[in-house]
Amino acid sequence: MAIVKYALSILFCNAYRFLRIIPNNDPIMGCMLPFSRKDKWWQGALFAFLTMVSFDFITMKIGIWTAVTASTYACLGLLFYLIYKKLKKVKLKHYLGSGIAGVLIFDFVTGPIMSSWLFGIGFAAAFIGQIPFTIMHLLTVSGFILILTPLLDRAVVSNPALEDSAVLNRIKFWVRA
Repeated sequence: MAIVKYALSILFCNAYRFLRIIPNNDPIMGCMLPFSRKDKWWQGALFAFLTMVSFDFITMKIGIWTAVTASTYACLGLLFYLIYKKLKKVKLKHYLGSGIAGVLIFDFVTGPIMSSWLFGIGFAAAFIGQIPFTIMHLLTVSGFILILTPLLDRAVVSNPALEDSAVLNRIKFWVRA
């Protein structure tokens, strides 16, 4: 059953990324975080890696960028596994904090560092140019964490501390349906 959850999540992430609503509409983090918490140490990392590689394969854009983005996302999956393993209970606020940290790390590696190295852009110019993109990335990832993550991690939905959340109450309704 787990393989179906992963396959459907990869399909969803890739299909949604094809919509290109904004330059960075990325649901991967919202799916990867609960996989990193609930499953084996390698599963969240593999999910992120395969999602990145499969999208680049479908769009015929496999290259060094694929290796860097997929590896960076996989490393984040491993990092969050280690962090969540130490927590007794992972709450939505932990997922949101992880998503923010993950975006900042991912965008720093794939933005200023890789742009400077691959395209010869000065680090300062790449860093400043990355800021609007990262802001949009933070907004979309936070939205996906609020919507997708509770669907993939029912422990967040059943958390009594979140009973007053209108968004999560609606999600609880969808999960039970």
